[in-house]
Amino acid sequence: MNKGIQSLIKLFNTTSRSIEPFVPLAEGKVSLYACGPTVYSYAHIGNMRTYVFEDVLRRTLEAKGYDVQHVMNITDVGHLQSDADTGDDKMSLAAEREQKSPWDIAKYYENAFFRHSEMLGIKRPTIVCRATDHIQEMIDMVDTLLGKGYAYTSGGNVYFDVSKFPQYADFALLKLEQQKSTDRAEHDDRKRNQQDFALWFSQSKFPNQIMKWDSPWGVGFPGWHIECSAMARKYLGDRIDIHCGGIDHIPVHHTNEIAQSECCIDHKWVNIWMHGAFLTVDAGKMSKSKGSTLTMDTLAKDGYHPLAYRYLLLGTHYRGELKFSYNALSSAATAYASLFEKVQEWLLETENSKTEKADLSAAAINYSSSFWNAMSNDLHSPTALSVLWTTVKADDITSLEKLELVREFDNVLGLGLFSVFRNDLSDDEKAILESRDLARAEKNWSESDKLRDELLQKGIQIRDTKEGTQWVRIIAPRNKL
Repeated sequence: MNKGIQSLIKLFNTTSRSIEPFVPLAEGKVSLYACGPTVYSYAHIGNMRTYVFEDVLRRTLEAKGYDVQHVMNITDVGHLQSDADTGDDKMSLAAEREQKSPWDIAKYYENAFFRHSEMLGIKRPTIVCRATDHIQEMIDMVDTLLGKGYAYTSGGNVYFDVSKFPQYADFALLKLEQQKSTDRAEHDDRKRNQQDFALWFSQSKFPNQIMKWDSPWGVGFPGWHIECSAMARKYLGDRIDIHCGGIDHIPVHHTNEIAQSECCIDHKWVNIWMHGAFLTVDAGKMSKSKGSTLTMDTLAKDGYHPLAYRYLLLGTHYRGELKFSYNALSSAATAYASLFEKVQEWLLETENSKTEKADLSAAAINYSSSFWNAMSNDLHSPTALSVLWTTVKADDITSLEKLELVREFDNVLGLGLFSVFRNDLSDDEKAILESRDLARAEKNWSESDKLRDELLQKGIQIRDTKEGTQWVRIIAPRNKL
């Protein structure tokens, strides 16, 4: 059910620290930029929480009738061990660790990231842009900042002069006068002020850097922050509706993006900034750099379907910290399995129905309105999930109405509840189904149940009817669901 572009949605804007009505720059269109992965290692499940939140945002906007231009970068060079200017380039460290070229490292982990995204039902961005393909755009932007007096060269490097942008501390509510150099970066004698940040590094800082390019300031590589600004401007222009990322990007990366971008264009750059909260495991947030590497592959090997993890994430608002545990995941998996199987039952019931699609009853419309009230209020997915379950259990609407509503809700939540397809059974599957039919005829219920579960493990769901056994092959096999 398309809610139409006139339907109001309110979003939390990090800039104002308040929920605001969303008004796009261009009617019917949304420009959305999301900070993508640094592809030096596998994205962990905490990283993936941010991408699920961004996917729900995009799905919600699209369901409301907007044409969403979703741009995401791939950082395949220039991201140092710290979000500030400390340490070595993560890509170089990975290349040394795995004895591969940085380009091979980037390609491998980028493919892994999109494989994990697909497992979670995350739509691929409209445009995926790699930092290494946009070095010239970064050089051009650095050159503009130098020409306007916002940047300076020192020791072969180029730095942004924070003192030239008086609003620098506003976005993250920083108190720079109280910070020591070690609060944000190691002391760097090349900087005029220790809060300044690098736009371009020459060989002088990292002589062993593998990935290097010619520039007006020497052979080197870009600072991490300039990458996103340059690519966002190339694909979305000088005004953006929404920019997303994790809350850890607020005090450094996004603060620096705002400074360098707005000094280039001389006006406000982003209308709404949105940030997802951390997922924690035991003590503290999860971090690839610190070796916390629970990945989607880990969860799958442990027997959990990826969409059960997505269900777990949706149970907490994207701005609320979520503590991961296998107990919580198991509970989510059980709930998800029940929901998934209920939808499959309805599909089997209505598969051969000749009933024409009817207008929704007043009761069904109320359920739809409750769902959209939740999602329009800063993507409140926990309430939306509650409405989904209320709809599933409702006794005042028909199964056909439930299917229509749940399909509408699932288009936004992305839980893959309608992921079914028909094809022929293999000889082995046919044999199991025939054995089960025989066991039922002999009233051997324990054997019948055992064979039913065996089919379900193969991704085949069955339902016994007066006309015989019906089956559908489901894309999401049960595993530990």
